[in-house]
Amino acid sequence: MNLAEVSDRILSSYVVRRLMLIVPTLFGVLLVNFAIIQAAPGGPVDQAISRLQGMDASATAGIGGGSVSNSINPGQQSSFDASRGIDPELLAELNKQFGFDKPAHERFFTMLGDYLTFDFGESFYQDVPVIDLIIDRLPVSLSLGGATLLIVYLIAVPLGIRKAVHDGSAFDAWTSLVILIAFAIPGFVLAMLLIIVFAGGEFLNWFPLRGLVSDHHAELGFGAQILDRIHHIALPVAAMVASSVATLTMLSKNSFLDEINKQYVVTAKAKGATERQVLYGHVFRNAMLIVIAGFPAALIGILFTSSILIEVMFSLNGLGLLGFEAIMSRDYPIVFGTLFIFTLLGLVAQLITDLTYTLVDPRIDFGTRSG
Repeated sequence: MNLAEVSDRILSSYVVRRLMLIVPTLFGVLLVNFAIIQAAPGGPVDQAISRLQGMDASATAGIGGGSVSNSINPGQQSSFDASRGIDPELLAELNKQFGFDKPAHERFFTMLGDYLTFDFGESFYQDVPVIDLIIDRLPVSLSLGGATLLIVYLIAVPLGIRKAVHDGSAFDAWTSLVILIAFAIPGFVLAMLLIIVFAGGEFLNWFPLRGLVSDHHAELGFGAQILDRIHHIALPVAAMVASSVATLTMLSKNSFLDEINKQYVVTAKAKGATERQVLYGHVFRNAMLIVIAGFPAALIGILFTSSILIEVMFSLNGLGLLGFEAIMSRDYPIVFGTLFIFTLLGLVAQLITDLTYTLVDPRIDFGTRSG
């Protein structure tokens, strides 16, 4: 068996170990969030009762569990219902409708069994399978997040390298000031500023305020459709790019600075290598490992954390907006479905990142990693 076969076998073994770890990780994430939701006040049963009583759902949030059925015990139920004017039969019907007529552990393990086949159930309020909603919204989030991530890396990595090479110069100083300002401004604040200036708020009307495509998008040609989509996502992407560029630029700069000052760089220069040869032939692959390591966190942060408010402000029907609306309305099938998808995407992205290490630096030995 030659060295290449041994390396391939070690790599395959590592991939198998990482894939096996996805299952317990998903189990842990779902278990923790399921337990939190059981303790959270204002569940769907409470909200349904509030609507029947003409009250705001948030005002009915009790001090106990997530739903009426979780907040009281059977011995207290009749007096509790009487005090609220709720027919016990209606309460039982609501619990059955939302699936709270079964013990928590039974509901949890039933949910796990369904999730093995990507069956996330139906939305409480939209009467649509959750998987259909996710499939419908996922392209929006992927186009928004993918464009943002691509632009962030195309700007931040070259800028970070240039700042490292010219550390302490005037260029480094003024770009650091711009980066600091960009980092200090929250994405949603920048989004509001862009809307006011460029989307017909007070000054210019260069970009649309809402939606991902125009009303006449289907009538356009292929090239015009692409331009139309770019026109609509320009402001949301710009708002999401700013703070992400700042973080990745400084990470790239510090990573390259750390490598530039190492002994092997001095040795390469002493042997007559040019600055470009040293930078891209020796320093680049070592410094980029740290940058690549941050890819999964950046992906999930852009797709979920950063995109929630941006999708809400620009009325983009992506997963961020879907999850936000589900949390506000306590639509638990959508909450757990989107949580499952985001966690799975993050774990797969982490595995792809690890495999990318070998492309950047083939010397990495997966046999020494525990997975």
